[in-house]
Amino acid sequence: MDLPDARPPARRRALLIVNEHSRSGRERGDEAEAALDEAGLAVTRGHTDSREDVSRRIREMRGSVDLVVVGGGDGTINAAAPGIIGTGLPLGVLPLGTANDLARTLGLPMDLEGAVAAIAAGHLRRIDLGEVNGHPYFNVASLGFGVDLTHALTSDAKKRWGPLGYAVAGLRVLRRLRPFHVDIEIGGVRHPSRTVHLAVGNGRHYGGGMTVSHDAAIDDGRLDVYSLEVASVWKLLMLLPALRSGHTQDWTEIHTLDGAEIRVTAHRERSVNADGEIVTRTPAVFRVLHDAVAVFAPG
Repeated sequence: MDLPDARPPARRRALLIVNEHSRSGRERGDEAEAALDEAGLAVTRGHTDSREDVSRRIREMRGSVDLVVVGGGDGTINAAAPGIIGTGLPLGVLPLGTANDLARTLGLPMDLEGAVAAIAAGHLRRIDLGEVNGHPYFNVASLGFGVDLTHALTSDAKKRWGPLGYAVAGLRVLRRLRPFHVDIEIGGVRHPSRTVHLAVGNGRHYGGGMTVSHDAAIDDGRLDVYSLEVASVWKLLMLLPALRSGHTQDWTEIHTLDGAEIRVTAHRERSVNADGEIVTRTPAVFRVLHDAVAVFAPG
């Protein structure tokens, strides 16, 4: 008669990558490691010196870990996307950044303990990624105001103001806002637009809690587009409540579209922002990568 195996089950092996260049990452990296260890995970710390190091480290650890945990904001998580796609490892998110829009979209707790508990619970959800000119993103890619905001939102402003840094930087950008012309092509149909901001969203939230669309989901197999066709700063400020809620259907100044592949050309070449990072320039092809990544999220 065989005796039951008395050995304890093997602990899941987690690679932890924390943005140690941010204030919260430096202060809470060790705390995150200890919390994951206490939750039953065998943690390996993946130190990185640059954005490019994040996915490189994930690829190096393939075969040595069972999951990847990223602590930081949406930019840090975006840096991990190529490594996650390439290895197929599931992703855990610790919301240690300024905006934490992916965590918000996934319904994750905003406190470290709650986020660790969601990873330890082991419930996986498959989600889509967006892609622009070959660069993957979780939340949103944009032209115009979003790019200008990225340039204006310095690391000092994030440290000093936290989420309010977006509002402070936004007011600075609004003073020099100018419309520009783009063509948006979906399914062979061309949609011209004179816009100050064009957003192509994969997730539900971006920019510190703005909502791409009231019915957007990160696993719906589509990208949601909106273009702000406003002539004045005051009109844009009037639209802010609708942009926060995603209920934009009553505003003719907000042109909305959706599709699995979107082509955008601008009359003058423009930079494209993805999850808070400038990654490419127009002309831009946006695609949805359906069911691309498995993430730990509440069931």
